[in-house]
Amino acid sequence: MSTGLAQSVDVDVLVVGGGNAALCAAISARRAGASVRVIEAAPKFYRGGNTRHTRNMRCAHDSATAWLSGPYSEQEFWNDLLEVTQGKTDAELSRMMIDRSAAMLDWIQQQGVRFQPSLGGTLSLGRTNSFFLGGGRAMLNALYRTAESLGVAVEYDAEVVDLTVTDGAFTSAAVRRQDGVGHITARSLVAASGGFEANLEWLREAWGATADNFIIRGSPYNRGGLIKVLLDKGVQSIGDPRQCHAVAIDARAPKFDGGIITRLDCVVFGIVINKHAQRFHDEGEDFWPKRYAIWGRLVADQPDQIAWVLFDARSLPLFMPSLYPPISAATVADLGAKLGLDPAAVGATVTAFNRACRPGAFDPAVHDGCRTKGLAVDKTNWARPIDTAPFYAYPLRPGITFTYLGVRVDRDARMRMADGSGAANMFAAGEIMAGNVLGRGYAAGIGMTIGSVFGKIAGEEAAAHALER
Repeated sequence: MSTGLAQSVDVDVLVVGGGNAALCAAISARRAGASVRVIEAAPKFYRGGNTRHTRNMRCAHDSATAWLSGPYSEQEFWNDLLEVTQGKTDAELSRMMIDRSAAMLDWIQQQGVRFQPSLGGTLSLGRTNSFFLGGGRAMLNALYRTAESLGVAVEYDAEVVDLTVTDGAFTSAAVRRQDGVGHITARSLVAASGGFEANLEWLREAWGATADNFIIRGSPYNRGGLIKVLLDKGVQSIGDPRQCHAVAIDARAPKFDGGIITRLDCVVFGIVINKHAQRFHDEGEDFWPKRYAIWGRLVADQPDQIAWVLFDARSLPLFMPSLYPPISAATVADLGAKLGLDPAAVGATVTAFNRACRPGAFDPAVHDGCRTKGLAVDKTNWARPIDTAPFYAYPLRPGITFTYLGVRVDRDARMRMADGSGAANMFAAGEIMAGNVLGRGYAAGIGMTIGSVFGKIAGEEAAAHALER
């Protein structure tokens, strides 16, 4: 399909963004023979958006490997995705992504990324998720080394603030740099610049005053400017602005960029109470990888968007600790006082919980059926009395990782226009189009799957279009 571009252009493929999805797109486009430029809004040290904070990716695979403890079939992956999204997903795109995810484990290694076995306490993901050796920053650095060795040009501290789009065909981008605004012409565009989670004004539009108590786990540079530009240019939107990957994180975390070390993985081993010392959700309804991303929204619905997870000495060794130490006390009442809560109310809630615990064989590796009976909100697995001193607590706030409102795409990662047609030469990958797969909910590591699979597709398709002569 011809876009009517002039012969003189700055680059074949312009990639906007600097994280996993953008780099997968840039590498695949360059390997296909296109010239590629990456525009990253962040300074070099902070490049990569939320990829810097990730640890693993979820891919289908047929057997155990040196770093995976067993098989994870496409059907099981699909079932897990259906469960966490409650069916709110584009089935065609999601099934395609899952099918192609199996090949990503080899392809991503070919780009210099290395894996390692999962560590203890990392959400029990040793079978389903591949962990990056050195974490997300090491993975990101490997992709940048590969991209630059192939001749991909990378520019930092540069934000795309406008696009020239006519009848679904992109021709140029306006780029704001420290010395002013310039323009880049290209034959194809790949948008991979993340969500709008760091745009506090936009969060308030969606959530109201509740958003003032949100903590942004990732990059302060993910403000969603390109999403607004694309929607203004007639690209079809996907997703709900209130839907997002939101986890319960340590309330002492910084407002931005605290990353994965501020996440708390201990909820299944204790109870969660609000400022009135009331429990409000089943802490043991399923394995933590399938439920940890619902707790941000649950805490957001509580008074003042604050909660606390309480547990005892027996549970302390069972999970990866947060960056911050837990608050501790010799008695439950003393712990409640340290938290600024009514000690009597905290004590009453813990006592009622302990009395409601039924006998069972506690086992965090399976749905052990250790449950409570008779509470307004029963805990259905991993329930055992909180009775062994010292007692511990972490304060919880909603931690927003990334938002799901973005642009609709097809199987070729091509953006769809508002009239239903396909864009001529505009493609998208990563968080900016994650709402196609994630209508709600989240499963650990799937953000990297979306970015890698659709990034590779977007790069290949953008290059194929650009190289049409």
